[in-house]
Amino acid sequence: MAQDPVSEAATRSKSQHAYHSLKERIAAEELTPGHRLVLASVANELGMSVVPVREAIRRLEAEGLVTFERNVGARVSMIDDSQYRHSMETLALLEGAATALAARHLTADDVRQARELNVRLVESLDDFDPRLFTSLNHEFHSVLFAACPNPRLLALVESEWVRLGHLRDSTFSFVPGRAQESVREHETLLGLIETDAPPADIERAARGHRSATLAAYLSHEHPDEATHAQ
Repeated sequence: MAQDPVSEAATRSKSQHAYHSLKERIAAEELTPGHRLVLASVANELGMSVVPVREAIRRLEAEGLVTFERNVGARVSMIDDSQYRHSMETLALLEGAATALAARHLTADDVRQARELNVRLVESLDDFDPRLFTSLNHEFHSVLFAACPNPRLLALVESEWVRLGHLRDSTFSFVPGRAQESVREHETLLGLIETDAPPADIERAARGHRSATLAAYLSHEHPDEATHAQ
């Protein structure tokens, strides 16, 4: 017997709620790597049945934030350097494209906001806090890619940012020296946007900026693998 359309819509709505709730808790490290996600417990916490929770967990599994093991169940994915590298490489491509597409749609206020955020990033270098820097850095880039007219691409970029937050609390904790180079590259990127540079140049700069952070991390943590980020 087919499910009532209203019931199907309600299930989808609850699944969305469960998905976002779990994703936010993973990003905030409230649910740490290895944490077991018991369907009944999660459903009880969220005040819903296990059906929408199961759908939400399947989505998180597809994004790599959750792993499912036979006879064990769903767990928050463990931190893996190879996953971090792959996510950074993916974000470099996606964010580069989104930033280039968004450039023509940015307003003067958007650019002003981005510059103000970069000034705050520069000021934060004197009393460096990796978490604060990472948060401001995310805000800076969000301003530049948020105007991307392709909603699917935008969703993928935002998803990779959340995934990175799970894999690494802050890359700058490992390579604080990279922060100074990063803010200088921000100025270069803003300069290209303000002078209406060709989209290909903007994309190349945004992609190179992200790749340079990965290269710095690999050079510090895995010198033998650093060439993979080039």
